[in-house]
Amino acid sequence: MDLNFDLYMNDVVDKARSEIESAGYEQLTSPEEVDQVLSQDGTTLVMINSVCGCAGGVARPAATHALHYDKLPDRLVTVFAGQDKEATQQARDYFEGYAPSSPSFALMKDGKIVEMIERHQIEGHDIMDVITQLQNLFEANCAEV
Repeated sequence: MDLNFDLYMNDVVDKARSEIESAGYEQLTSPEEVDQVLSQDGTTLVMINSVCGCAGGVARPAATHALHYDKLPDRLVTVFAGQDKEATQQARDYFEGYAPSSPSFALMKDGKIVEMIERHQIEGHDIMDVITQLQNLFEANCAEV
């Protein structure tokens, strides 16, 4: 691989990680961390992050702005598809009935998948559409903050 390309990709990945982390999402980078968090009681929003354009242009901004709402999940976490491969696969094992998709969002409740917002519901949609989808999940499944 070209050294300049590797450095560029590292910058892209670092920016994507810090963007979602600064919004309040905890990075899960190992299968053990995934199991520890996703098996808990309560609600957890999992953002499956990636370096694609729809992640940076729609999913991460929606993940940030959807949090300006009266009802929120108990926990906000993220795994990074293509980067933290084992953690991402472990998270996907919890998403029974859904094909691998990134970027995407999964709402978990008491260790079980409630619903996913998959790539096809993000790519080609505007940020407000995805924010509305997330807030509808929060409204139906989460407690007031």
